[in-house]
Amino acid sequence: MKSTLHKIATGILICTMGMTSCEVNRIPETDITDPSFWQNEADLKMGTNRLYTYLPGLPVTDDVWSDDAYGTNNNSISDGTRIVPGTDGFYENQYALIRWANNIMKKSQLVVENGTAQELVDVYIGEAYFFRAWGYFQLFQRYGGVPLILKTLTEDAPELLEPQASREEVIQTIYDDLDIAVSLLPDPSDQDASEYGRITRTAALALKSRAALFEGTRSKFHGYGDPQSHLAIAKAAASEIIQSGEHDIFPNYFNLFQYEGNGPDNKENILVRMYGQNTENSISYHVTQRNLETGVANPTKYLADSYLMTDGLPIDMSPLYEQPANTVEVFNNRDPRMGDTFFKAGDEYIGTRPVYTIPPLNFQKTGFGNRRYANLNDWQVSRSYIDRPIIRYAEVLLNYAEATYELDGAISDEDLNLSVNKLRSRESVNMPALTNAFVAANGLDMRQEIRRERRVELALEGFRYWDIIRWKIAEDVLQRDILGNYYFDEFKEQEGNDPLLTDDNIILLQKKENRYFDPARDYLWPFATEQRALNPNLEQNPEW
Repeated sequence: MKSTLHKIATGILICTMGMTSCEVNRIPETDITDPSFWQNEADLKMGTNRLYTYLPGLPVTDDVWSDDAYGTNNNSISDGTRIVPGTDGFYENQYALIRWANNIMKKSQLVVENGTAQELVDVYIGEAYFFRAWGYFQLFQRYGGVPLILKTLTEDAPELLEPQASREEVIQTIYDDLDIAVSLLPDPSDQDASEYGRITRTAALALKSRAALFEGTRSKFHGYGDPQSHLAIAKAAASEIIQSGEHDIFPNYFNLFQYEGNGPDNKENILVRMYGQNTENSISYHVTQRNLETGVANPTKYLADSYLMTDGLPIDMSPLYEQPANTVEVFNNRDPRMGDTFFKAGDEYIGTRPVYTIPPLNFQKTGFGNRRYANLNDWQVSRSYIDRPIIRYAEVLLNYAEATYELDGAISDEDLNLSVNKLRSRESVNMPALTNAFVAANGLDMRQEIRRERRVELALEGFRYWDIIRWKIAEDVLQRDILGNYYFDEFKEQEGNDPLLTDDNIILLQKKENRYFDPARDYLWPFATEQRALNPNLEQNPEW
């Protein structure tokens, strides 16, 4: 971490979010003092804008770590073949974010001393607290306990050699930071339209709900700590957002990830990574979608099979299900979100092939194509301005449903109508409601149906890996064959693409005998060799 902080101390990037690209001014931090920079609200806003550059961008590739997606090659996280890295850019980047958030908190006082009203400055302080919590939660998911740096440090500060804090200390720090953010930030309805994209009070509550659900269910299923307290926090934070009336479900699921979903009129988006062309808060707008076309994260059979039939039953229970004879029939009588997430024949595709027919197996190796963010016009100009939703109201509703069930071992129909069924009744979805009577009558399991709803609603948005980690099912689902679509006759027309097949004629991407997951090791990530060399008190995670 000393190396990380040294890199930050030697210079900063000041990015104004209204520019098409960041202006890079390398200024030693010792020169950014009250007379040279931190003079007024505009300076503070410019400094705070840098925090937004740490939000995750496109494409979303995390799902290849899980059983929901496969790229063009085997993934070492998914198949258990990774080793301890020498360096870790992700770890360094999160501490760079934390370092800059700490700096904003410290330097904001200079802006107050120079005459800016405290209530104006407080909003930026709230943003800094949100981003510090964001950075620590990203670290917490991967590594568990990590060193807590809660103030700006010099390069030789003794705190840089502190051991990692406990899980309990880190998650409490996240909660505390988000509570401060909640107290300082505006609601979306109190925010000027020109400020769309900046952190709001509901974003802080949503992140608190996400973090608390993660630790609550992880501690419950891994057998440690006090799950109930975290689950109660997750439910309360989600409930506060629901009761606020600030957010609602966007009517069209596919358009959530298209231009129609951009901007403040979409009340489902709570936090986005902005790519909007020429908007004041735009971070960048040069993002091509060709990397989705060429197969960085394509759906697997496991994800495909999780979509219900239109009668609300799983494919192995519904009388509507018939084994498909071609790629078109895969989508027959299925939850419409499947066709909004997977490419299917007739969809708008790419310039060299404007209408989609069958998946090209040279790129879409699973025999399924990822339709998220796909846009023909964007493909033709090799750039996209579609924002990436990072926190959606849909996730908040799912957090509420899951936390409620895990707290009580049951969930009422009233709470299902408040959460899951708002997603199923989305105008473009219109799936049957989930009720206790329906579950009982059909021999379903309520926990599994809540988890299923989360899986399909948030498909290919980067949630699945962390869900199987916290539910402690990664040791089961990651040690199976990785499977794709049926190898239909129409695939045989593609010369030179002859995949391995199972006895059932299903595309086989990787055999289970080549996949490993050690429960004693792989539920946490290893610290890089470099970081442990810089801080000898940083203990390696078990079995790494």
